[in-house]
Amino acid sequence: MSESRLQKEGAVAARHHGLRVASRRSRGGFTLVELIITLTILSILTLGVMPLVRTSFKRQREQRLREALSEMRAAIDDFHRDVIGGPCAPNFTTTGPPTPYFDPRSRVVITDCAELSKVDNPDRYPTKLEMLVDGINIAPRSANGSIGGGGATVSTTKKIYLRRIPIDPMTSEAEWDLRSCYDAADASSWGGENVFDVRSKSNDTALNGEKYSEW
Repeated sequence: MSESRLQKEGAVAARHHGLRVASRRSRGGFTLVELIITLTILSILTLGVMPLVRTSFKRQREQRLREALSEMRAAIDDFHRDVIGGPCAPNFTTTGPPTPYFDPRSRVVITDCAELSKVDNPDRYPTKLEMLVDGINIAPRSANGSIGGGGATVSTTKKIYLRRIPIDPMTSEAEWDLRSCYDAADASSWGGENVFDVRSKSNDTALNGEKYSEW
């Protein structure tokens, strides 16, 4: 056998051997070094993403808190608008002229004065948060702001101002700190006369640096 032929056969055999080795490596999967590098990269990515996920989750909870506070405060304001010009309003009289001012957004007048007079509450805000959910007796308001329907001050029709008391996303409870319109701005407890404002019971700090209880 000539020397050139031997060289060719040797080259072919070496090539086949290299292919078999490469095939075995491919079937064997990643090497240990490759696995270590992959895990290291994944760990770095995870450490970078997790703070962003936590911040995004916290921002969503803060948005739900703002929506809950806005919903309850709007219901309180709506309730108080429906008191103005009605029999439960301070200095109301059935013989004098109608109240000179009433909010045109109000279409009814609250007539259940007994519920509003159970405590010292001359400004006639709701006496408890549940009153907005339970509803209160009302009568239609006339075009000049006084009571319509023949001037009747007794009605069994109830208006619901709040579908339900929202859950505080920061405490996971449907419990809120209350403030009356007679409490000081920095009061740490509720005076109990009425419900003028609501706040979160959480003392945690928001992303903007404020306390949730101050919102």
